[in-house]
Amino acid sequence: MYQALLQIPQHVRLRATQTGGSALKLYNSVGPNPQVVRMFMAERGIEIPMEDIDIMAGENRTGAYLQKNPAGQLPALELDDGTLVTEITAICEYLDETQPGDRLMGDTAVARAQNRRWARWVDLQIIEPLTTGFRAAEGLPMFKDRMRCLPEAADGLKACAQDGLAFLDQQMVDGRQYIAGDTFGLADIMLFCFVAFGNQVGQPLNPDLKHIGAWYARISERPSVSA
Repeated sequence: MYQALLQIPQHVRLRATQTGGSALKLYNSVGPNPQVVRMFMAERGIEIPMEDIDIMAGENRTGAYLQKNPAGQLPALELDDGTLVTEITAICEYLDETQPGDRLMGDTAVARAQNRRWARWVDLQIIEPLTTGFRAAEGLPMFKDRMRCLPEAADGLKACAQDGLAFLDQQMVDGRQYIAGDTFGLADIMLFCFVAFGNQVGQPLNPDLKHIGAWYARISERPSVSA
């Protein structure tokens, strides 16, 4: 059941991208978090090899991967010296700063600050309650033995995520095309991937949120969404 809900198309293995002579590897899996990084890389034209970890079978919670990454989360970016970078914002910012091409986070301190501001807001106000609510309800059979889940809080957490989306919808009355303004950025990628996930797991986007709905339709047309 949950594999069908969480399934995301898998990538072919890609050639290594060099960063100052260092080969990178992305530990990948199904789910919205890895999709954020893959979509970010697709937008930036970054190609690195990937190793799939089976989170449905709990591979990320045992064995060699857990020794490498004690927190067990995915995705994770490994450098050739064994350094591990986790958390989707940190991974995307590292790739943006080290890989050739136009930066998605912006070329000025102001642009980067706005990107980080809205990515942080989306993460705390929408993504965190949405995913925690999912783990406490529909995802409980998968997650109850892996982490602390709060079934009694599921409805409230889901409502908090909807409150965040409603607030953002009001902010977009100003006509902005993207979350942080007129430029597509990390906040758009993060929100898109998790709204799409919510649509799959019982937390659909409220059709009354017309501005977010129009934004979602625009982002859906980008080729990177299939990454």
